[in-house]
Amino acid sequence: MALASYASFRSFKSCSVSNSQNRITAFENSKLFRSDYDLTIPPKLININNTHHHNTMSISTPLQKSKPFINIDHDLDIYRDVIRKAGEDPFEGLKMIDAIQRLGIDYIFEEEIDGILQSQSHHKFFNEFEHHHQDDLHEVALRFRLLRQHGHFIPADIFNKYKDNNGMFSIRLSEDVDGLMSLYEASHLSIDGEHILDEAALFSAQHLDASMKRPHLYQTRFVARTLENPRHKTLSKFTAKDLLGVYPSENGHINVLKELAKVEFNRVQFIHRMEIDQVTQWWGDIGLAKELAFARDQPLKWYIWSIACLTDPILSKQRLELTKSISFIYMIDDIFDVYGSLDELVLFTEAVSSWENSAIEKLPDYMKTCFKALDNMINESSHMIYQKHGWNPLRSLRKTWASLCEAFLVEAKWFASGHVPKAEEYLKNGVVSSGVHVVLVHIFALLGESLTQNTMDFVENMPSIITSTASILRLWDDLGSAKDENQEGHDGSYVECYMKERERSCIEDAREEIMEKISEAWKCLNKECIFRNAVFPSTFLNASLNLARLVPLMYSYDNNQRLPTLEQLVKSLLYDP
Repeated sequence: MALASYASFRSFKSCSVSNSQNRITAFENSKLFRSDYDLTIPPKLININNTHHHNTMSISTPLQKSKPFINIDHDLDIYRDVIRKAGEDPFEGLKMIDAIQRLGIDYIFEEEIDGILQSQSHHKFFNEFEHHHQDDLHEVALRFRLLRQHGHFIPADIFNKYKDNNGMFSIRLSEDVDGLMSLYEASHLSIDGEHILDEAALFSAQHLDASMKRPHLYQTRFVARTLENPRHKTLSKFTAKDLLGVYPSENGHINVLKELAKVEFNRVQFIHRMEIDQVTQWWGDIGLAKELAFARDQPLKWYIWSIACLTDPILSKQRLELTKSISFIYMIDDIFDVYGSLDELVLFTEAVSSWENSAIEKLPDYMKTCFKALDNMINESSHMIYQKHGWNPLRSLRKTWASLCEAFLVEAKWFASGHVPKAEEYLKNGVVSSGVHVVLVHIFALLGESLTQNTMDFVENMPSIITSTASILRLWDDLGSAKDENQEGHDGSYVECYMKERERSCIEDAREEIMEKISEAWKCLNKECIFRNAVFPSTFLNASLNLARLVPLMYSYDNNQRLPTLEQLVKSLLYDP
């Protein structure tokens, strides 16, 4: 239920319209950049022919490779040469990679990035570096972060040398603002048991916050951005445009790459507008908005999940198919959470579990309509995957949807009986009902790398990379919901389960527990992305990370039950020139 989010578990509701439903209504009614536009109005109303692009490329035409829309290939070769030249100096190479990532154009230069990092990942390099650059915190922390992000394990004890005789980080580091920013960024790549990185996060955050109070500190803007949006937990796709203005960056390589990034931003924006038009056309054609009038009609919001997870422009077909699957998570969630009776929900779950005609015939008409549309979507996606990759994932996809409905049904039974589960029981089921498992299994199949029965079975069985991502989403949703739920006392979540289980606890105790669990889930996700399972291609790992990165934007409601940050980012990403 978390991905589709009427945002919270309903077992404790005693009124017909919940606060979480009010939040959805506020989100649907919010404006983006024009008086008649919000995230639920069909995006095809946007006339993309009025844009300033002169590109006539159709998204239905397969893209051969990801490269910027520039006049001649020679221009791209020049940038590649600049990157390789920067990589001849270890520190400049790292700063160049950081610039490329922050501008959101790393998919263009994967080969160059891998070459630079590979040359700096071996033990001989580290031994030589330690001998000649003992005190450069900025460089050490930047290398640590970039190598871990790309699957190279670097021990956290390299930061021990920055501690004093009392085992604390040396106070002399407080004057090194660049080093502190880099240390803070690095601390977000921690895994379980790395207490030194927990200490580094607290130390660097404390002194960076203090540094912003100094008069005339030219880095104040950069420090604030680092504390608010640490790189590892931020979607560069949504923040890159901030770097394209007239103001110079603290990383000089960003200024070098800025023109390329601007051209690429416009090209990708055009692709996304075309994709939105296709998503909306599909959604209108299947007719569920009319057949299931009680359900949400939010094709743009569903598409946001897809562009966040799959950032490479070449993955256009995958984004379109993924958006379709996400739309059904929302539709089915609304059936379970808003409209269906418990007896009907049992029948629907049995139908999705068996896929037999005898079970389907027992469904009421509105459920038959939804089921048939779901079945068509799964069959069409499976056929597309089979044609492209030679493997039919139909059985695996069906099993995944069955597990989602079974988790929805558990929550519906809790609601019907008035049962309040233990917090951990709630969370275990909530990881499945979050919908993340469905999304990531679809992504794995759509990417088509290492696609066999064994690999599909492995992904089906909820490996840690999926459960950790799902836990982040489920808990963030409950954390965001808790503020509104506490105001009226109707909605339930992990917060209320926790408080009922621990009678003397308060809501702040529950929120602290949630934040700790989110931190633990991130450490688990980090571990999966550093110590990589050969089953998972890097695109899948990045999709999992990106889904987790989008979560705070999707569930951080303001006091007016709105999502203004997300609204502004979508406006900037998709519609502003």
